[in-house]
Amino acid sequence: MHRLLDVGLEQLTAMVYRMGEVAEKAINISIRGYVDGRDTTDSELEISEVLASMSVDVENKAFELIAKYQPVASDLRIINSYMKIAYDFERYGRYAWDISFTHKKLTGLEKCTDGADSIENLVEKVSEMVGKSVQALKDHDAELAKTLASTEKEVDELYFEYLDQLASTTAPNRCVMCNLLVSRFLERIADHTTYVGESIVYIVTGEKLSLR
Repeated sequence: MHRLLDVGLEQLTAMVYRMGEVAEKAINISIRGYVDGRDTTDSELEISEVLASMSVDVENKAFELIAKYQPVASDLRIINSYMKIAYDFERYGRYAWDISFTHKKLTGLEKCTDGADSIENLVEKVSEMVGKSVQALKDHDAELAKTLASTEKEVDELYFEYLDQLASTTAPNRCVMCNLLVSRFLERIADHTTYVGESIVYIVTGEKLSLR
């Protein structure tokens, strides 16, 4: 027999899954706009605000379940983890908007050839990580979540390699500033995917580990 708490947990799960889909969409729109030279600030601002509102809804739902049903430890593990994941998805949206805003104010990758290969590699790796984090959540796949650790290390290496390139670049200041900021935003998104992965592993196995 289902507990009333189980119904609430199913609702909470659906809310977080939906957040993941919206967050992944936000990242994809933003980075493609940056690479292709399209202004996506208006759509990104709207999506970022939607994610912020969804995060509040998840938090309110979580507190409602705790207050009404006094969940046991295993239930609290799930509730707490979903609250953390919702925050990370909100950050996906915020960094996606930061990328779009930086592109609009400075320039885009299509006009800055110095270091373009490094940035595109970062884009590819981070896009992969975002997709994996959302898929691992939907499937409750702890093993897939754990694979984020190795990709995150690759992202860090690419980021630091790009910083080294900047030391000798002759690119215009505007290009340097834009690509530096965007590479940093991408690196931070990658970090948040590992936080999501850690929460997924905790939900599925009860194991607390660091994927960074």
